[in-house]
Amino acid sequence: MSSLLKPPAAIRPDSTGQSYPLGATVCPEGVNFSIYSRGASAVELLLFDREDDAHPACVIPIDPSSNRSYHYWHVLVSGLRAGQIYGYRVHGRWEPENGLRFDSTKLLLDPYGRGVVVPKNYSRDAFLSTAENAAAAMKSVVVDPHAYDWEGDIPLKLPDWRTIIYEMHVRGFTRHPTSGLSDELRGTYAGLIEKIPYLQQLGITAVELLPVFQFDAQDAPSGQINYWGYAPVGFFAPHKAYSSRQDRLGAVDEFRDMVKALHRAGIEVILDVVYNHTAEGDHRGPTLSLRGLDNSTYYILERDRSRYANYSGTGNTLNANHPIVRRMILDSLRYWVREMHVDGFRFDLASILARDSSGQPMSDPPVLWDIESDPVLAGTKMIAEAWDAGGLYQVGSFVGDSWKEWNGRFRDDVRSFFRGDEGMVARVADRLVGSPEIYGHKEREAEESVNFVTSHDGFTLNDLVSYNVKHNQANGEDNRDGSDDNRSWNCGVEGPTDDPAVEKLRNRQVKNLLTCVMFSLGMPMLAMGDEVRRTQRGNNNAYCQDNETSWLDWTLMSKHADVHRFVTMLINRRLLRDIQPEYERESLNQLLRESIKAWHGVRLNQPDWSNWSHSLAFSFELKHEKQLLHLILNAFWEPLEFELPPVSEQGGVWRRWIDTTLESPHDIVAWPTAPAFSGRTYEVGPRSIVILYAPLGASL
Repeated sequence: MSSLLKPPAAIRPDSTGQSYPLGATVCPEGVNFSIYSRGASAVELLLFDREDDAHPACVIPIDPSSNRSYHYWHVLVSGLRAGQIYGYRVHGRWEPENGLRFDSTKLLLDPYGRGVVVPKNYSRDAFLSTAENAAAAMKSVVVDPHAYDWEGDIPLKLPDWRTIIYEMHVRGFTRHPTSGLSDELRGTYAGLIEKIPYLQQLGITAVELLPVFQFDAQDAPSGQINYWGYAPVGFFAPHKAYSSRQDRLGAVDEFRDMVKALHRAGIEVILDVVYNHTAEGDHRGPTLSLRGLDNSTYYILERDRSRYANYSGTGNTLNANHPIVRRMILDSLRYWVREMHVDGFRFDLASILARDSSGQPMSDPPVLWDIESDPVLAGTKMIAEAWDAGGLYQVGSFVGDSWKEWNGRFRDDVRSFFRGDEGMVARVADRLVGSPEIYGHKEREAEESVNFVTSHDGFTLNDLVSYNVKHNQANGEDNRDGSDDNRSWNCGVEGPTDDPAVEKLRNRQVKNLLTCVMFSLGMPMLAMGDEVRRTQRGNNNAYCQDNETSWLDWTLMSKHADVHRFVTMLINRRLLRDIQPEYERESLNQLLRESIKAWHGVRLNQPDWSNWSHSLAFSFELKHEKQLLHLILNAFWEPLEFELPPVSEQGGVWRRWIDTTLESPHDIVAWPTAPAFSGRTYEVGPRSIVILYAPLGASL
């Protein structure tokens, strides 16, 4: 049925259209449309009745004399409502050598479009030909963001020290047949709602969703599909395929239903956002939106203006510090916070946002300071992946006063230590206490470091301890894709095994790595399924695997129940920490000066920092809990006997909380019921971790 309130003849452009706000805005008179294009010679607004229509129901030329303000083309159309399907046809010069790529045969998405529909016969290839492509084109949808009952919901603004992130894929979380959900809910926002009790039981306080901006699933090698979603075509619209509702506004409302339900469960929503490139690809790619609107404004071009700078590794790079692009990024972030109620953002390849229009790094990138200082975004969690594909690596040096950073050096050093590499003791010691070597100069809180050993990009935790090399043949690129620097160790057998000794060792290594993530100073992040040893069968770049390779198999909950129990108890203990209110928080350096009591080796107060050392111990205070903790890490392949600090001053004894060499349920126990240990030494098994605690009055 047509979404028009009146027949096409009654649809009337009104000269009172406004340049602001950008996009399609519902108002009492109808819908105001506004779009930016500096070099266009003519712009037409096309209205459609159905998503797969080859021809528009109405074409509205935008008069450049009366309906253009500066470089903004705008028109108010009476008789329209939310749900109207539309797109743009933009005329101008086709001069790639001068950076101009106007193509009036292509229907363009609105960069500010709040909704997108995708015809069943959508074809990326249709954008590469010279023919009209309206029938096979994605189209924008008019959305009224105020037509939703939030029932009092607001972003949670949980303190950083209580944040435990679960990085997950909306579709992959519930798509597997073992999820127990109906077919229509599997792999959707609504499906995630059904699994919120699982996240609550695990203890997660924030989900970090892989990209949910509308993306082009066909932006992948021939025969493959873009599963991860790092191929955006719009920065305001939720991905339609993740909605169980296929009506035009269904994805917008179902996304908000999900956010509201997660908030009610005390769980924040962090979006993995891609403001560094689009699905339009390189000079051979399709014209979907920005390229056909104002190519040289939106993208960083090479000296040869027909080519795109490629700091993203995907074919193009957004010109993020151009005023128009900066405004679009800020408007997008504000929209997701104000109208969609999200709690934070993780910025993919965030270092790209530090580059100027020629690709050079800037000391004070305007867009990053805009984001940090924007009052609408104040208190919103901002996490940077502080590197890019062009070699700019800014871990520890990312600009700003409030950005958190994915600590890639934590990942690498902890992996290397437990693999048994030499020269890692001093480095892993620094990572465990918040990486002061990296972040101490900023005098920031410990949570500036987001600590993780696995993420969507690379091996799963199970595969990290099960494979020495990547196995990406299914991606169709002859195993050339994906990183070769995995710092993994297969524990003696490549891939799955029935050898109980190997499986026992792998389980122990998994628990060691999880303990480091959850016990270190910083903000911990767990990747989806690592709590139950999810495997991708050695694929460390499953971006194009929308199948059981990437989906969470829910039968693993019982198969690896001991690992699930272990990480649940780790998280629960972390959430019990008694820490000062956020406004009284100490800096990382202050915390370390007041808390670290001593570093040790197998002998007290004699840490072995040598290149060939594989073990370390240290004691520190939880002063607000009046507890003294003693952590022992043994990455050596034989057991080692460690001297323990005396705790006899007040009749106290050490209590053993964790020993990863022990079988479940003794590997980790409930904190209050931890068994006493009165010996002066403790034999720590090969490749294992032990954590003891005692009253704070203990003598060292």
